Amino acid sequence: MSGIVISRRHILGMLGAGGAAAALSACGSSIGNDSSSGGGGETKSIKVGLVIPQAGVYAPLGVDMKQGWDLWLERHDGKFGDFTVTTVAADEGETPQTGVPATQRLLQSENCDVLVGIVNSATALGLRDLVTEAKKVLVVANAGAEDITAKGASPYIWRSSFANGQVSGAMGTYLAEENADDSVYVIASDYAAGDEALAGFTTAFEKGGGKIAGMAKPPFGKTQDYQPFLSKIKSSGAKATFCFFAGSEAVSFVKQYRQFGLADDIPLYGSGFLTEGGVLDAQGDAALDVQTSLHYTSALDTPANQEFAQAYQDKFDAVPTVYAVQTWDAANVLDRALKASGSADGDDLSKALGGLGEIDDSPRGPWSFENQTPKQKFYMRKVEKEGDGYVNTVVAETEPVGQGG
Repeated sequence: MSGIVISRRHILGMLGAGGAAAALSACGSSIGNDSSSGGGGETKSIKVGLVIPQAGVYAPLGVDMKQGWDLWLERHDGKFGDFTVTTVAADEGETPQTGVPATQRLLQSENCDVLVGIVNSATALGLRDLVTEAKKVLVVANAGAEDITAKGASPYIWRSSFANGQVSGAMGTYLAEENADDSVYVIASDYAAGDEALAGFTTAFEKGGGKIAGMAKPPFGKTQDYQPFLSKIKSSGAKATFCFFAGSEAVSFVKQYRQFGLADDIPLYGSGFLTEGGVLDAQGDAALDVQTSLHYTSALDTPANQEFAQAYQDKFDAVPTVYAVQTWDAANVLDRALKASGSADGDDLSKALGGLGEIDDSPRGPWSFENQTPKQKFYMRKVEKEGDGYVNTVVAETEPVGQGG
């Protein structure tokens, strides 16, 4: 993903997260038995390394991820099954050059038993050999590169988030079913995630009978003026636009798309990160009626999400995001797997994760692991105004979709 707009709430949240991380770093040993509890009973413990961005452009995602993690533990007495959890937070930073060494320290210096987190896909791929050699489970709670659970798969790497093409492919299928005779212009930042998003959308849309009117890939992290690309969209004859942008690029593109006068005549669609979290507030009215696909929205009207969203709002005075849910679910599946295995040994835990079946109590709705990544529903979301804020309301949903579509 690209740069993220950091709000005052996120800055304050990061200060809290940093304080919590410092407190948690006084950890003790790895999995162990503590017979000092009254009556000589056996107490098992597990140390989890939480690798999230704590500074830089991805810091807001790190805040949301840590809040989802903390909330799950708070509501489950700080335990996974019979294991008391100690969390050691490390700063992933923005690149593998920071994320890989941070993770290595958690394994070697902190002797962590399990790893959770990772925003950057290149970092997740760069950790494959490290965690495989250590035989420690890593639950990726965001990074969306296809190869994490495909060509770059490891028996110890699982994912509680998404694959890039999975998200955009859901929108491609939906648009083809709704408007098979229409043509769509596709545009995304020129980097790996953008490439995978465009490929996922295009494959699904053309499979359903749709036609691509044109394609553009603005330079990633360098494009501020999208007018030349918007002119091409206008002259292409496209009936709609599909895009993949995140962070500050999502804010700029959505605002300029409306300012250029395209929003009323050529509807804008995208992967859900286009209007997720803090970027939606920054986009304001420019985002109204933009439609996206994602495996979560805070507007889901289900008992599990209502309970989660209310608890999140009460604790953090914020609306939950997909980043928080993905890390909440990482905690949830580790809890289930440890109850089943009774062991955090990497082989035992990986086997238990593979046998979990349906996760039926997630805020996102039911999902299950398929090839170590979620097979899950996707929601077609439309931005609407709600009071003084904005929300991604659900207009349709898919059947469960795996990484391969």
